[in-house]
Amino acid sequence: MEYRRLGRSDIKVSVICLGTMTWGEQNTEAEGHQQMDYALDQGVTFWDTAEMYAVPPRAETYGATETIIGTWLKSRGKRDRIVLASKITGPDKRFPYIRDGNLPFDRKNIAAAVDASLKRLQTDYIDLYQLHWTERTTNGAGRLGYEHKADETFTPFAETLDALNEQIKAGKIRMVGLSNETPWGTMRWLSESERLQLPRMHSIQNAYSLLNRSFEVGLSEIAIRENCGLLAYSPLGMGILSGKYIGGAAPASARLNRFQQFVRYRGPIAAAAVEKYVGIAKRHGLDPAQMALAFVSSRPFVTANIVGATNLAQLQSNIASIDIKLSPEILNEIDAVNKEHTYPCP
Repeated sequence: MEYRRLGRSDIKVSVICLGTMTWGEQNTEAEGHQQMDYALDQGVTFWDTAEMYAVPPRAETYGATETIIGTWLKSRGKRDRIVLASKITGPDKRFPYIRDGNLPFDRKNIAAAVDASLKRLQTDYIDLYQLHWTERTTNGAGRLGYEHKADETFTPFAETLDALNEQIKAGKIRMVGLSNETPWGTMRWLSESERLQLPRMHSIQNAYSLLNRSFEVGLSEIAIRENCGLLAYSPLGMGILSGKYIGGAAPASARLNRFQQFVRYRGPIAAAAVEKYVGIAKRHGLDPAQMALAFVSSRPFVTANIVGATNLAQLQSNIASIDIKLSPEILNEIDAVNKEHTYPCP
């Protein structure tokens, strides 16, 4: 396993990060425990979760993933070997069952969310606490264009940072990070923390894959120059880049067949790009999923590559991708496809 520094902190995290969102929905507690055991044995010491999980989110499974991690931590006693990340849910009409649906990043919500996560996780602290998405409207999942709402209000960045600082002083969280953030937002968080001498954002967790390289425009330079590296989620486009959905080959139990609401990585443009990426992998004797993951891990602005799996065989293959180094020839072929199919799934 390889390890990289998390932001400007003195903590190093495994480049392969264990994603957990299927535990409590597609995976049982026992399967989650099995994945954690295997990942740790392979040197995967960075794990990512969220209070919102399991996914797809619903009231019945709210907090289930953190609960499963908590029972593992209690039974194994290996908390000191893990860098554990979680996230606070932001404003969204889908979540009337979380704190009565009133979800700004204010002092009250941050305190309540941290305490609830700690209880489920059965730990005294969270290493990296992230804002799951922005309070304000942005060009997020599925959109490239930005539509401004002049009358929109949101919690001042300074207030949120101060509230997070209280949790750090209390020893409940160690560091803070962003998720689903924009270049403007990222720089605002960084400048406010510097101006007010408040906690600095150490990372940004955004979607990044061969099907969505939009992070490279604007945010990649920030990630490198400001030491606020990318924690890449959906590096396989929810499994699409494995090639298993080509021609409808995947079984009905596969995630995108089971949950039809996940449409971000579907469609004819995405399908055409996937076929070409899978073709590159096959020509060079590579597993398509491992090639896609190796590409993400190789980017200089990436701190960690968040992999998720619904069975142990998938997890084994995903983690093993760390040993694959892509040749200049393969990278050139990947870039050629990207020029033809740019941002098929923003």
